[in-house]
Amino acid sequence: MGSLSALERPLQYPIARRDDIIIDDYHGVKIADPYRWLEDPDDEEVKGFVQEQVKLTESVLQTCDAREKLREKITKLFDHPRYYTPFKRGDKYFYFHNTGLQAQYVLFVQDCLEGEPKVLLDPNGLSEDGTVSLNTLSLSEDAKYLAYGLSTSGSDWVTIKVMRVEDNIVEADTLNWVKFTGISWTHDSKGFFYSRYPAPKEGESLDAGTETNANLYHELCYHFVGTDQSEDIQCWRDSENPKYMFGAGVTDDGKYLLLYISENCDPVNKVYYCDMSAFHDGLEGFKGGNALLPFIKLIDDFDAQYQEIANDDTVFTFLTNKDAPRYKVVRVDLKEPSSWIDVVPESEKDVLESAFAVNGDKMIVCYLSDVKYVIQIRDLKTGSLLHQLPTDIGSVTGISARRRDSTVFIGFTSFLTPGIIYQCNLDSEVPDMKIFREISVPGFNRSEFQVNQVFVPSKDGTKIPMFIVARKNITLDGSHPCLLYAYGGFNISITPSFSVSRIVLTRHLGSVFCIANIRGGGEYGEEWHKEGSLARKQNCFDDFISAAEYLVSAGYTQPKKLCIEGGSNGGLLVGACINQRPDLFGCALAHVGVMDMLRFHKFTIGHAWTSDFGCSDKEEEFGWLFKYSPLHNVRRPWEQHPEQPSQYPSTMLLTADHDDRVVPLHSLKLLATMQYILCTSLKNSPQTNPIIGRIDCKAGHGAGRPTQKLIDEAADRYSFMAKMLDASWTE
Repeated sequence: MGSLSALERPLQYPIARRDDIIIDDYHGVKIADPYRWLEDPDDEEVKGFVQEQVKLTESVLQTCDAREKLREKITKLFDHPRYYTPFKRGDKYFYFHNTGLQAQYVLFVQDCLEGEPKVLLDPNGLSEDGTVSLNTLSLSEDAKYLAYGLSTSGSDWVTIKVMRVEDNIVEADTLNWVKFTGISWTHDSKGFFYSRYPAPKEGESLDAGTETNANLYHELCYHFVGTDQSEDIQCWRDSENPKYMFGAGVTDDGKYLLLYISENCDPVNKVYYCDMSAFHDGLEGFKGGNALLPFIKLIDDFDAQYQEIANDDTVFTFLTNKDAPRYKVVRVDLKEPSSWIDVVPESEKDVLESAFAVNGDKMIVCYLSDVKYVIQIRDLKTGSLLHQLPTDIGSVTGISARRRDSTVFIGFTSFLTPGIIYQCNLDSEVPDMKIFREISVPGFNRSEFQVNQVFVPSKDGTKIPMFIVARKNITLDGSHPCLLYAYGGFNISITPSFSVSRIVLTRHLGSVFCIANIRGGGEYGEEWHKEGSLARKQNCFDDFISAAEYLVSAGYTQPKKLCIEGGSNGGLLVGACINQRPDLFGCALAHVGVMDMLRFHKFTIGHAWTSDFGCSDKEEEFGWLFKYSPLHNVRRPWEQHPEQPSQYPSTMLLTADHDDRVVPLHSLKLLATMQYILCTSLKNSPQTNPIIGRIDCKAGHGAGRPTQKLIDEAADRYSFMAKMLDASWTE
């Protein structure tokens, strides 16, 4: 792309101080870090930098004509009732519902499916601006109590509270310093297991969510309802392994506690168990003592992932990737812990995503087949296939099933299906699937659009699946604005889902929307994940670039009309790709990206990502990281290739002050670096495309974001995209 700017005159960037004395030595390689000072979120100079960037970005957004139209259309389409899959506890049903524009979903309870629903918990009343959200919840076995975790401003830190279901009375119980936790009740409803970190030392003042300290020394605790957190039992900790993380679950029969231990984000864990029925005085016997629970080690190495599906006394059924990168179902008797049998062997091609025990002796399993979901009913004991359930092409958003129930609820969505909840009765000879609820979006007509899946060869010939969503019968003449999205990491699969804002782009800006299922994700199992991690991380960038080149060569778009987008690990993807191929894109939107690949492991939970990225402390791994780290590879394209005058695409880096997952310093340092190298260090720089940052307040990594913030951010980033790609609005 040439040096035509989408803005009338070049931007006046704020000048950020460069501290040239900070130089690190990585295995003999000297690397400057002039913006190290941007790592301190409480520093006044950093706050000043952020305010100047916010002002600059607002000045650009005010010139984006589509901003208010997008906000209006997205708001209008967002304003429709939405439901999550209902689930049963005790003999009551629970479900989440949003009337349309409520900041947060509301939790309802009903005595039966036809019964009058009543509000159990409405997070919208907990803050004026909707920034307090529900992070996790669990109902006691008899549905007497609801334990729920609240997050403020999108932080990963959680405060757990307890409510009586019968009369909505909130108990005095308040549990702090909770993070990365589930909640699992003992069947006597006396209390629950949860995970936390040690409280900060006296005198350390923390605005939880803006700090960057590493999260270490996770511990598993048990809380008795009606007592102070200081009396909680410490069930498990491991001071010799500060990075270990603990999760626990009580089995369906209430007898066993399973402890899952992980060290990082790899799909591997240890499994210990504890027979709680053997406690002479129950858990009360551990009160006030220092003894940890007497766990027995079933799996004591980080060799594979194990997730419990069901147990019949000592006989346990697990979902695992042990010697099965596409997963399988296995069984073991605790009395013979070395003897495991396969119940459902690994599939030749499809990935076994999940399995739930239901209706006594059956299980409902989900496979991912070329990024499309397949749902089956199988025999729990033998694993044999009983029925395949009919579903459209799309994604299963939730399955709620209990072993004691014959009814299953299945949530479904796709690019053109806002949401369907199926009710499936397994009592009958053939499972009876009927629509329980269907979400309809007024003004959305699916017949205007079409979805195709193509398989694009990457640089090394590997076929990469890509979904393409567009208006029906478009001409492939390269004229369309195009939005290409991907993630590519941590074994996470990006499957079809409905998005109001993307539908608005397709309808009113004539854009084509694409998802590339690049390597690093879980779309084809653990091998696909490994092919895009550690020394092979470059495969992710090659796959994404190949997908972009395909969209140009097939006539969907052209480089100056192509925008790439990704978040978190996908933000890193966007940052790396604009460094490697600035000529291929017209616009780039990088959300909450990991941008400093040499220092990411030092902040909050970053140490857990070394399983996907590696760590600069090790010489070989430093070599991989330094080669693609977005912060360390910003170059002037016009100097790299003087024969073809080109510049970086118009770029927006998005972050938020309470993102304590990928801390904002990543985006701030990259923003300062790009603005300096490409713009402010030169007179009359050829870089006329804007490089800006959208920095949100009272928001985090993404989870729990209120509806209005979602709408405002979509209007901002997509109006920027529309202006930079010169996309015109049509009603």
